[in-house]
Amino acid sequence: MSATPPPPTGEPVPPAVQETVRELVDLSPVLTELGERFSAAGFEAHLVGGSVRDALLSAESGGRQVPGDLDVTTDARPEQVLELLRGWAGSTWNTGIEFGTVGAEVHHQGTPVRLEITTFRADRYDRESRNPQVAWGESLVDDLIRRDFTVNAMAVSLGPDRTVTDPFGGLGDLLARRLRTPGSAVDSFADDPLRMLRAVRFVAQLGLTPVDEVVEAMTAMSGELARITPERVQVELSKTLLQDSPRAALELFVATGLADVVLPELSALRMEIDEHHQHKDVYHHSLTVLDQAIVLEKADPDGGSPDLVLRLAALLHDIGKPATRRHEPGGRVSFHHHEVVGAKLVKKRLTALRYPKDVIEAVARLTFLHLRFHGYGRGEWTDSAVRRYVTDAGDLLPRLHKLVRSDSTTRNRKRAAALSATYDSLERRIAELSELENLARVRPDLDGNAIMELLGLQPGPDVGAAWRFLKELRLERGPLPREDAEAALLDWWRTRA
Repeated sequence: MSATPPPPTGEPVPPAVQETVRELVDLSPVLTELGERFSAAGFEAHLVGGSVRDALLSAESGGRQVPGDLDVTTDARPEQVLELLRGWAGSTWNTGIEFGTVGAEVHHQGTPVRLEITTFRADRYDRESRNPQVAWGESLVDDLIRRDFTVNAMAVSLGPDRTVTDPFGGLGDLLARRLRTPGSAVDSFADDPLRMLRAVRFVAQLGLTPVDEVVEAMTAMSGELARITPERVQVELSKTLLQDSPRAALELFVATGLADVVLPELSALRMEIDEHHQHKDVYHHSLTVLDQAIVLEKADPDGGSPDLVLRLAALLHDIGKPATRRHEPGGRVSFHHHEVVGAKLVKKRLTALRYPKDVIEAVARLTFLHLRFHGYGRGEWTDSAVRRYVTDAGDLLPRLHKLVRSDSTTRNRKRAAALSATYDSLERRIAELSELENLARVRPDLDGNAIMELLGLQPGPDVGAAWRFLKELRLERGPLPREDAEAALLDWWRTRA
């Protein structure tokens, strides 16, 4: 069970901040109407959690932005909340009602606004699962103490006074970019180990720095993360990766041992010195590749950003190196075929984390292909090799371009410029060939019907084998006149007889 919560420690919220937040809340007619309905019925209602945090951040930066999805807490019980929403909310749902939460959607000027309204809670945990033993709280402070971090333990009354309640110093922490728990960090993480991954995410999302107590608790309790389902781990990891600058968060993820529990292949890279001795280790190289991939992603107006597939591939492209490390004569280190091993490890780990199949296949394919370019040398590739590069990448080609360019992290400017120029040359050749041929969709010069007619076949395995032969021929020689393709197919068929 959780320890008895400490007394509130927050300082009074400055009047200027109170006024700014009041104004922000008043910008939302939905919140104003909701507050009026609850106040008229004799109940409290408070905007709470990330909604308040983000409103305060908006105010600090001079903005006037009310969060889209709103979290509200109240002393009304769920059945009373449902009654208060009747006739006002366009729709309500009670999938979370056992935890005291009622969902609602309210339309304002044609725009839907989603609300989650939760009764004050003072939960206890069994320390074996994340599921709380739900207990109703008697006050707003009871509700705020159970929240994960002080920056999420602030509330704004929706009553006429619009009072900001900050009993644990969340505003000061937010302004100082500091991450603390309302009570003991050890108790908080024992109650819900997922909070440790949320701490990692807030480093990236909000630019917060955890205090020593939080880092020490994360490190000591990292093994507790095994209690969390893979699906929830995946969601938090993805949210972290999709932030603008996830590197510091990932460093915390690894340094505290959390990665050892859910993504050990990343931690393992810290021990692998790369073959060029240009980086402290492959781990830091991988983080740099991620940094550079994000830069290229953001610079591409047609690529879509943030790009989870590209970022996962940038972070994990070298995870096959630990298993393939070999010491060579002269003090060199090699990692032969690490792209093959890495693609298999990517599939295994991302499957364990319950990523969608299309994401797994795309990240594995990029991992497998990321070294292919280094056989290009000074442009010796035949047209056939260029076709195969494009065909094997398929619709991942734009991402592969970014990944390969990002993978050059050498501090030798001359070498970096040479690698960039060589890849420029490859992209030019791809463009030139694409003008002559449809490289985006390389197909045999004869379709299945033509194959069956020419060879006198019925549908079956032989037709597939013939189609594959023609596909290889197309990759090797480019588009052929129909008569040449037919002659080649007949020659191939006779050799099989």
